[in-house]
Amino acid sequence: MRITVVGSINLDFVASAPNLPRAGETVTGATLARHPGGKGANQALAAQRLGAEITLIGRVGRDGMAEEALALLLADDVDTGGVLTDADAPTGVALIAVDPQGENQIVVAAGANHCVMPEHLPARIEGALILQMELPIETVEAAVGRATDFVCVNLAPAAPVSDQLLRRADLIVVNENEAAFYGDLLHHGGGRVVVTLGARGAEMYQRGALIASATPPKVRAVDATGAGDCFVGAICVALLEGMEPEAALRFACAAGAIAATRPGAQPSLPTRAEVEAVLKS
Repeated sequence: MRITVVGSINLDFVASAPNLPRAGETVTGATLARHPGGKGANQALAAQRLGAEITLIGRVGRDGMAEEALALLLADDVDTGGVLTDADAPTGVALIAVDPQGENQIVVAAGANHCVMPEHLPARIEGALILQMELPIETVEAAVGRATDFVCVNLAPAAPVSDQLLRRADLIVVNENEAAFYGDLLHHGGGRVVVTLGARGAEMYQRGALIASATPPKVRAVDATGAGDCFVGAICVALLEGMEPEAALRFACAAGAIAATRPGAQPSLPTRAEVEAVLKS
């Protein structure tokens, strides 16, 4: 199964703190870690570890952070031939605060991610395609227009998109906040729409009608960073393999739950064997 992911690549700076700060508050006693991240890179690695062959298209800076940001992708044999180096913009960075319950706050400095332009894309994108909203919207729209097969758009973070994109997507994935932002527009096309509900699981709709739902296994969350991206990679792999909607949701919920039990976005992403073991138990 070949999937192209067009998306963001970041280096995450993660501060694990006793509690998350309120506006204007300083929280001390945190520990700092650095992990590869970015929604595009996270979803690419998640799908690769679950059995797909991934090509990633994106951009990093010409700096020391780029090597760190790409390290796990290269270690897992993700094809990064479509990742370009920008001479002027730095590698994207995410500043993440995490509390002991795994809740987080994230601020992203996009850097080179915002330099991925439509002219950097292939004229045709063969096979399946996964996209998110951390690149310029004109690039996201162009990629959708050049896709020849299955298209999944993770509409995160939420931002206005064309009706054409919404109608072209075979699968749209959003969380509850993003679903509220788009409202009924999500259901104007004929594709499937998945709404993730955190610890309550996920629901799948088609033309506004609920067709499947699933709940994740009970886990002790350590860091939710990347769990949603893991879900996106997993649901795409499951559906492209031909799983029925409910089975696909169970598979993706299990993958996302495992990711939440470990620190870091990409270090937390599970293998296929780990997900199948959880489903059997």
